[in-house]
Amino acid sequence: MIPIAAIADMRKHPKIISGKMTTALVLYSLVFMRFAWKVKPRNLLLLACHATNAGAQMGQGYRFLDYHYSQQKEPEQKK
Repeated sequence: MIPIAAIADMRKHPKIISGKMTTALVLYSLVFMRFAWKVKPRNLLLLACHATNAGAQMGQGYRFLDYHYSQQKEPEQKK
């Protein structure tokens, strides 16, 4: 379910993305991808699930970095 949530969140505004959580989820998925590959017999379904999640989270990480560090932010309007 985590990959589905990450893919669904791609349409939401990037200001809600947590950089720390995104990093943690990428690392988590990479560890379990390795586990799914090394275990005998190989668990290809688990590998595919975590590969999808890692890809989606890296996309979220890119959006986070782009929003917070690359873009020129619009000046806030004075009331």
